[in-house]
Amino acid sequence: MTTQPTALSHQPVFDMQYQEHQSRLTTFFRLIMMIPPAIVLGLWGIAVFFTVIIAWFALLVTGRYPQSLYDFNASFARYSTYVYAYGYLATDHFPGFSGADDIGFPVQLHLGPPLEEYSRIKVLLRLFLAIPVALIAYAMGIVAQVAAFVAWFAIVITGKLPYGIHQMLHLGLSYVHRANPYYLLLTEDWPAFTQDADAKAMTPRQPAEAQLAAPEAPTAPAPAAATADAAQPSGPEGFDPPAPPDAA
Repeated sequence: MTTQPTALSHQPVFDMQYQEHQSRLTTFFRLIMMIPPAIVLGLWGIAVFFTVIIAWFALLVTGRYPQSLYDFNASFARYSTYVYAYGYLATDHFPGFSGADDIGFPVQLHLGPPLEEYSRIKVLLRLFLAIPVALIAYAMGIVAQVAAFVAWFAIVITGKLPYGIHQMLHLGLSYVHRANPYYLLLTEDWPAFTQDADAKAMTPRQPAEAQLAAPEAPTAPAPAAATADAAQPSGPEGFDPPAPPDAA
């Protein structure tokens, strides 16, 4: 997985690798497997509710996001991505209990550093500005839920996640988790409906085909004279001495 550095003034970047083969066992018991990380995410979310309020006042007064609060809330956004990707069957890698960005998880939300200065007006009106984002995220969440429902049966039966279902999951989860930094005041611009990685994920998968060697072009026949000359040996090995004359 290629890490894409990004500035939050542009957009966070959602990256989701395609994992075709997944465990039938952990998929079958995914709801039970989700309990520990869901508890951690829920408790973390309670703390984030208060840290976002504190960050809101800090941004209004100073126009800057305190680094400690930014790191705490950004880690929550990343961990939410890991947990939802696991719960929605985008991967069977257990998310663990860390929101670090260097754990090698196959689904990532890449976040840059905080902006040097934030717009106070956008911060003040964030609850109203976030309404369109929340509506789109709700619709894309339904897309991800439908894809996860189909994926559960496909993986339990075949042990594989169909590529088309992966594409649905990618499209739904991408917007939902790129919207989270906007709710958390980490970004100040609306998340784009799609990003470059989404367009790439939506491209139909090319079937793997064996590379066949191209047939050699037929060689034109050599001229007859040249063929005859080539057939005639040359050099000392090909020299025949003349026959001796007949005796009188």
